[in-house]
Amino acid sequence: MTPTGVADDLSADLARQRSLRYLNLFRLVMAAIFLFFGKTMGLGEEAPGLFLAFAAFYLFAVLALGFPDAVARLGFNRVVTLQMVVDIAALSLLMAVSGGTRGGLPMLLMVLLAGGGLVGHGRWVLFYAAVATLAVLTENTVRLFNRGEATEFFVVGMVCIGFFGVALMARLLAIRALANEALAQSRGEDLASQQAINERIIEDMHDGAIVLDADLRIRQANPQARTLLGAPLPIGELMTDRFPAVAIELARPPGSEPRVCQPEGGKPVRCRIVRTEGDGGYTVIYLQDINEIQAQAQQIKLAALGRLTASIAHEIRNPLTAVTHAAELLGEEKRAEAQAKLIRIINNNALRIEQLVRDVLSLGRRDNALQEALPLQAFVNELLEEFTLHGEAEKAQVVADIPAAATLAFDRAHLHQILWNLLVNARRYASPAPGAIRVWAERAEGRTELHVADDGPGIPEESRGRLFEPFFTTHAKGTGLGLYIARELADANRATLVLRDGPSGAHFCLTGKNQP
Repeated sequence: MTPTGVADDLSADLARQRSLRYLNLFRLVMAAIFLFFGKTMGLGEEAPGLFLAFAAFYLFAVLALGFPDAVARLGFNRVVTLQMVVDIAALSLLMAVSGGTRGGLPMLLMVLLAGGGLVGHGRWVLFYAAVATLAVLTENTVRLFNRGEATEFFVVGMVCIGFFGVALMARLLAIRALANEALAQSRGEDLASQQAINERIIEDMHDGAIVLDADLRIRQANPQARTLLGAPLPIGELMTDRFPAVAIELARPPGSEPRVCQPEGGKPVRCRIVRTEGDGGYTVIYLQDINEIQAQAQQIKLAALGRLTASIAHEIRNPLTAVTHAAELLGEEKRAEAQAKLIRIINNNALRIEQLVRDVLSLGRRDNALQEALPLQAFVNELLEEFTLHGEAEKAQVVADIPAAATLAFDRAHLHQILWNLLVNARRYASPAPGAIRVWAERAEGRTELHVADDGPGIPEESRGRLFEPFFTTHAKGTGLGLYIARELADANRATLVLRDGPSGAHFCLTGKNQP
């Protein structure tokens, strides 16, 4: 069966136990000074023998209650209370033979009450102050009646009020300190848990991760980084000495595009450098296996090619069926008017098949992007001249507003096809009024936005989600590949093509860098 004192001791937190040890050390030093140097300090002049006896008793009590065995037997809170009662009794007796409150001992009692407030428990702090007040008042009352000495009770009262004030202030400070310590401990545990989770995530990352300090020394690395680099990553060694190929990437300016490097004995990897700001200046290197990236890209391409092939087969089947059927009827038909109609059907469907083949070939050229800083004003004006060859009405329908200094990093043929597709769609739905189709450019920091908008009915809400899907079209004669190819070509040039919201009509925005 566990003794009450042991259970009480287990409930006492480490901070209070540490404070009690310091307080006991102060008591021990103070009791020793009273015993060995009290006479030199002018204490105990009224009864030197009693003073030595009281000082010796105080020193013995401090030693007896200061051992850890006392806490184990009696319990933490009981030992604190006994020590405070002994302090008050001993100092009150020493005051009685040393001139009362004029001897300065009440100040030491206040210090002990402050210590009791720091290590005490709950309302026991007020009990300590009350006992000290009663002891001081009793000593002064006895001095008044037995010895007939005049005592300033106002000063004594102020001292007693100070007892309560010091005890309460110390207790409030102790409560706040304990609360802050508990909060710090809780946050420390959360931080340790979060750090453990982060380390586990880094260890299990599919990509390699290396953390370097401000001197580019290795601080942390996961197993995948060691596998990709083909060598160990000793903590504390310079990254520039171990892997010169990666050091070249570290020397590049911040914000540079990730490049492929080939460490000696390792795999070709793509390095992405992230530098942290503030104290420490840590650098994080993310490594990706290029072979794996290419394999994944190949799988995606094959999957997309399979879907595209199935869609092409479905789309070509209908016009081929129409052509075959029309050719059979043409062989049987003798009337010239019916023959002309059948020939027209064959031609229209043949042109539709040709357009499908042309669009598919355009997709095959998406990866051959040769970017250059195209001057947009001259490029757009030249394209519009080609687009509006059928009269002044067509030229007035399209209005362009391109700044002279605007440039766009793009493959020339790709940009031509994207704009052509957007303009064809805009003309299909726009009104014939002048300015019905608008083309303009806006420049931002390092980027250029090219806008194409019309005054047509706009795109229905239910069609917006499928707008860039292959073979999705709302026009009877459309192939459904125009916008899909436009977005694919934009991606090939590291640009974006999106549909913007507008008051009326369709509004497309092509955004890319202004320099390659």
